[in-house]
Amino acid sequence: MKIFNPRAHGENFCFLITTEGHVRIVLPYRLFNFDDEGCEMYSGGPYANREEEYDYLFKIVLIGDSGVGKSNLLSRFTMNEFNLESKSTIGVEFATRSVQIDGKTIKAQIWDTAGQERYRAITSAYYRGAVGALLVYDIAKRVTYENATQWLHELRDHSDQDIVVMFVGNKSDLRHLRMVPTDEAKEFAKREKMFFMETSALDASNVDEAFVEVLRAIYKLVMANPSGAAVGLRPTNPIPGLPDSNASNKKPCCF
Repeated sequence: MKIFNPRAHGENFCFLITTEGHVRIVLPYRLFNFDDEGCEMYSGGPYANREEEYDYLFKIVLIGDSGVGKSNLLSRFTMNEFNLESKSTIGVEFATRSVQIDGKTIKAQIWDTAGQERYRAITSAYYRGAVGALLVYDIAKRVTYENATQWLHELRDHSDQDIVVMFVGNKSDLRHLRMVPTDEAKEFAKREKMFFMETSALDASNVDEAFVEVLRAIYKLVMANPSGAAVGLRPTNPIPGLPDSNASNKKPCCF
């Protein structure tokens, strides 16, 4: 299903930037594949039920260079799917999945921010309100690891100081092409006070674990500081024009 015209869809908005620089508006609530013309919408998946009830809503952002596998990590976690021919994301992909932590339903609202340098000024707005992030690099491309410092600085410039960050070495299935030693990346993560995990969106290794670890850490912060103020967690502000799919089910304690 291709969606092009924002006026044809009322106020069901999501953000899209085309390669020509035009702003397009598309429907949210599904995982999108963006191209030059519009977006392709998939139905189904763990986030398909818009009326799903939850106890907490946490906004998570995926960041890192283009081509490191962010979109496939997102689709693997939310739909258990992998696309070998996945194109570089243009704009932002949005998906959700709920998990159970300590008897509570935690809904992860996950944003895949475009990796290309020319889109960073646009997508930086999506850092706001995020309480967790996965900073992703490709273990077989050292430059993506070296660029992680810049991504981390940008993230911390646009988010709360207490944001939970997981440093993710993706494509662990490419062991024979490894350019970033695990111990080196682990030490960098430790210095920068990040969690660390190596994943493979291709074979699903550690994908669920990486996302759930971030959600669990955020949940612990919330439980330690129920008001959210002490750790800087604050309610996620809706992006102007985006409808709230769970307005009738949200609890006051959504972050």
